[in-house]
Amino acid sequence: MSKPVQYITNEQGERVGVLLDWNTYSRLANPLGLDDECLVGLSVDELKALASCKLAVIEQTRLDDLVARNAASLLCTDEVAELDDLLMKADQLTILKTRARYTLNCLEKSKTAA
Repeated sequence: MSKPVQYITNEQGERVGVLLDWNTYSRLANPLGLDDECLVGLSVDELKALASCKLAVIEQTRLDDLVARNAASLLCTDEVAELDDLLMKADQLTILKTRARYTLNCLEKSKTAA
């Protein structure tokens, strides 16, 4: 296994450069890239937009209607499938929003640590 850090010296023995193993370099260059939950490659503005997004109004309205009618046991088989699909989309959107907020939090922590 290689050393995480090796120094390059000149003829006088002064350190003039450094060699890092890949893992050390990756942590320093992009600490978020090692966290599978972080959304990398997005700007702060894009992350903020994602963190605050919602289902489209038409989908949210349809979801609200299906949920209310499901509570009264008034859905046919196709509508149950549609409800399941909309709930799955809402769940996936919630996960993305959470990951965007988490990434923003990690970015903020990395700024204050620097």
